[in-house]
Amino acid sequence: MKLALPLLLLGLAAFANTAPAVADDNAGSAAIASLGQIHGIALACQQPAIVSRARNAVQTTAPKTRANGETFEQATNDAFLAQGGAECPDVATLNARLGEAEQQLQKAYSSAQ
Repeated sequence: MKLALPLLLLGLAAFANTAPAVADDNAGSAAIASLGQIHGIALACQQPAIVSRARNAVQTTAPKTRANGETFEQATNDAFLAQGGAECPDVATLNARLGEAEQQLQKAYSSAQ
């Protein structure tokens, strides 16, 4: 009986600590999808620095879940295929879009860390 109350409080504290990550899940998924789109365009346009930066932003900021990985991968694949033979955006444009997406991701998951 004496052990039940501390365990209950510990469980509630753990749940309360994860609530911000759940509340920002939609914003986080949108930011991850944006980063995946930029990642796919950068892959198609042979911009390795942007490819690396986009991937690292997701790896270091977003929670490592299957759903987040699938969101990033699907957005990457869609953007890569859509780029096809289209004209590539300039590096400055991709960098600006990447910076905005990184800020959105950090904002979405800042309360979760």
